[in-house]
Parts: sequence; structure tokens; C-alpha cells
Amino acid sequence: MNVQIRMTTGGAMSDLLLTRQRQDVIRDRLAADGRVVAAALAREFRVSEDTVRRDLREMAAAGLCERVYGGALPVAPSTGTLVQRQGQDGDAKRALARAAAGFLTGGMTIFIDAGSTNAAVAAALPSGGRFTVVTNAPAIAMAIIPRAGVETVLVGGRYDPVIGACLGARAVSDAEGFRADLMILGACGIDARAGITAFSQDEAEFKRRVAAAAGAVMVVATRDKLGTAAPFAVLPVAGLTRLVTDAGGDETLLGALAHAGTDIVRVPLPR
Repeated sequence: MNVQIRMTTGGAMSDLLLTRQRQDVIRDRLAADGRVVAAALAREFRVSEDTVRRDLREMAAAGLCERVYGGALPVAPSTGTLVQRQGQDGDAKRALARAAAGFLTGGMTIFIDAGSTNAAVAAALPSGGRFTVVTNAPAIAMAIIPRAGVETVLVGGRYDPVIGACLGARAVSDAEGFRADLMILGACGIDARAGITAFSQDEAEFKRRVAAAAGAVMVVATRDKLGTAAPFAVLPVAGLTRLVTDAGGDETLLGALAHAGTDIVRVPLPR
């Protein structure tokens, strides 16, 4: 069937636009703008908001976007197991880790969540700092072992090899026995509206419990996490104390995070 797309003089797309064509446009907008708004798309496509929401539901089910209130975001990057992620963007992660370590002071109890960037933070801890580090990630515990003056507590439970962390009821119970001065939270996606999100329900629940008990929460993340979302909510941006990320990120998003009270630390990366 030969379908023509009729355009008005104002440039709005007609209601003859087929579902696949609408969704192709939505994918392009997500790639270009980092977010789509259902009401604006409905006006542009000359269809109902229910039609656009149905498009977004279908795209989310296919893993092409992550639905949020009022629209959709790109899916947070998922780049394999922890071991695989540790081999990616190593210089950038080490630069962010050194900047994040500068905010740690001796005597603190720190919960370091699972994640390849957080493993770099653990490796950047200064020796002799008299830190107590609690973690549910064996790789992070191993990165800390050479640091003199750092006491390490490893939370037990069911080990997830993809996330690289212990999760489940046992891990939550163990972690709730600590009240960290600071939680260094691993984030799959970061957005002003969606907040901090994760791919796994168990992972999100664990992160949420530990963050709720911590005195402050810091996320150390490369810019590819910004303006994206994963399926499970962890923390609203109002609960994020500090974000350490590389310079050149989404200015609108970083401004919105700063407006919500998050301290934004932008780190120039090595070339």
C-alpha cells in the first residue's frame, strides 16, 4: 500500500501518519532531544494523547524508550556485566573517581554501591584516611584491600553476577544495620523527573533502603547516564546531595538538578 504523508503549511504532520512512522519520528526525537512530551507529539501528529501514549507503551515494551510521566526518555545504557563495564571508559571513570574522593574526609562511614565507576572511586580512596567502607560488591571490597587505614565491611546475600553485587532480603537486612555518613550510589539512569533509576527491582529496593538511611547521597557517573531512565525508581532528585560527572553534559538537565538542590561537580576529562 502506498501511503502519502500530507503536510500542512505550518509543518505539522497529518493524522495519516501511520503507527510505525510516528514511532520512527519519536525515536529520532529521543536521539536528538533526549526527551519527548506526549502532549506536544499529539499536537504535531494530529492524534489524541491516548494514541501517543499507546505508541510509547509499545516502544517501551520493545525496549526502545522508558516511559515517564508526560512522555518518555531514552533507555539508560546497559553495557554488560560489571567485569565488562570496568573495561569501558577507564580514563574517564578514574578522573571522576579522583574528583569524588576529594569530598571524602577521614573518619567517615561510607557505603559504596556496586558499579564500575564506584569501583574506581574505591580504588581512589586515600591510604590512612581512617574510613569505614561498607559495600555489597565484592569487587569494591577487593579494590579497597590495599588501602591502609580503611576498614571494609562486606554485606552478604544472593550474588548477582551481572550487577556484581549481593542483593535480596539478607543483603537488605545486613545493610540496614549501618547508618552511613555518605552513600556513593550507583545509578543506571539519571533524570530530573524520573530521578535515579535501576534495571533490577531487587537492586532498586536495596539502593533505596540504604540511601534512605544515609546522611548524604553522592552519584559519580559519566554523561551517558544523564537524561536516561531505567524501569525501577530508586531516588527522586531531591534526595541526591551531589552529582560528580564529566563536563559537557546536558545543560538543561544539570540546571534542573541544581535547582532541586543537588551540588553539581563537573570534571574535565583527559583527552
